[in-house]
Amino acid sequence: MNMEKTSPETQERATERIGIIDLGSNSARLVIVKLFGNHFMVEDELKESVRLGQDMDRDGFLKPQRVAETIRTLKMFKRLCDASNVTRIIAVATAAVRRAKNQRSFLDEIQATCGIRVDVLSEEEEATLVYRGVINSMDIPKGIILEIGGGSTKIIYYNRRTVLNYASLSFGAVTLTDLFADDGVSPEEQTAKIEEFFIEQFKKISWLADVDPDAQMIGVGGSFRNLYKINRLVRKYPLNTVHNYSFAVEDFRSIYEMIRVLDVEKRKRIRGLSPNRADIMPAALAIIKAFTDYLHIESFTVGGCGLREGIMFNQAVPQTVERPILDVLSYSLNTLVNYYGCNEKHVEYTVRLSIQLFKQLRVLHKFPRAYLKVLKIAASLHDCGLRVRYYNHQQHSRYMILNSGIYGATHREIVLAAFVAGCHKREDVNTAEWARYKDIVSEEDLDVVRKLGVLLRIGEALDRSGMGVVTGINCDVLGDSVIMKTELAGDAALEIRQAMEVAPDFKRTFKKNLEIL
Repeated sequence: MNMEKTSPETQERATERIGIIDLGSNSARLVIVKLFGNHFMVEDELKESVRLGQDMDRDGFLKPQRVAETIRTLKMFKRLCDASNVTRIIAVATAAVRRAKNQRSFLDEIQATCGIRVDVLSEEEEATLVYRGVINSMDIPKGIILEIGGGSTKIIYYNRRTVLNYASLSFGAVTLTDLFADDGVSPEEQTAKIEEFFIEQFKKISWLADVDPDAQMIGVGGSFRNLYKINRLVRKYPLNTVHNYSFAVEDFRSIYEMIRVLDVEKRKRIRGLSPNRADIMPAALAIIKAFTDYLHIESFTVGGCGLREGIMFNQAVPQTVERPILDVLSYSLNTLVNYYGCNEKHVEYTVRLSIQLFKQLRVLHKFPRAYLKVLKIAASLHDCGLRVRYYNHQQHSRYMILNSGIYGATHREIVLAAFVAGCHKREDVNTAEWARYKDIVSEEDLDVVRKLGVLLRIGEALDRSGMGVVTGINCDVLGDSVIMKTELAGDAALEIRQAMEVAPDFKRTFKKNLEIL
């Protein structure tokens, strides 16, 4: 199984809980993360809208009310960390604190009253952490990241897992809302001014003219997550997963045109839009509008991972400080296999045998190599539903795959894999459940699920004892039969018997008789 290997040192490292505090210009967020081996999983979070960056443009000072609110929030964060057995707190601050003239007194007060040391990130450090959050969680080889914060906007251009250029603009959703606030101007006119202002900012970034048109735009930050929530409700999109959500710019513009003409109170009533973000959302959307217009972008992908996840990767997988994870999907699957307590050896053999079947029977199924990713996800997590209950665990596995936030896979690949895993125990596709995902998968994909499901059933059956006695398979397609010759490292009577139980479904699906030797 081609997965990122865990070194003996990290395997021996005890499970640890850390708290990550991100003190932004708009909000303060605490994420409690479990580290295990060289993996991590978010276990809790708290978010408060503190608006540290508000009203700073007048004199460059953090305002006493904002400071007091932030101190109250951090004390609350500290109590939750203590209650959750957090052993370390990593706290970082970004644009508002970075520019504040009273930065030192503010940080000293936090240290004295909360017992938390806050590191102020430079523009480069912040951009690097955002990039690490993206590159270690998405399988997009060439991308341009737009990250909109409360006090700054970052643009990061990368190719082949290397940052080529980055820019940090000292304007974000909060600061722009303050800057363009004018009681005599309509909301629509305000956003038009912000668009115009940002187009001028983009013109000053010379390397933007050299961005490859094939580079995929990736949107990061709370405004993009809110955009997803709004569009999900508009489209009745069935998968509740923001990470890797594909957004047509045409859909974005319709939301933008709806929001930009409304006053704050009406915006607060929009389903999917956080009321705490209602006042600053038009400014954030104006930035996106200017950016997509300037670079002639037709679609973008929403990234659910950014700065905080960049810190998590650095803590769990220290080598990501030097180089990104090579195989994002394998790392993510390995994390889930560990977290769900799956039998790792059985998973390894099931994946290996299923993939061998896929490759050797390509003449029958005729699927392109891209479908190997679907089969790999399904084979890796086919038994994760055992965490809920043995009986009908294939149904629990389907649900868990749909909701596990797998990195390195598209939403379509995740849905297909979930249904493949869901029929690995003598069960056909639940067509009523399948119909819910009609906007992501097609009727033709049912054939994919059924054929991959049969391959997975055989692959799993050939490791029924979990002892790895079937070490390989060689398939011959002869006339109306498929002959599978097994390579053995012991008595495989149980495995072959179980695999032969799939023969009727194999014949129905592939129109061939099955013989296993």
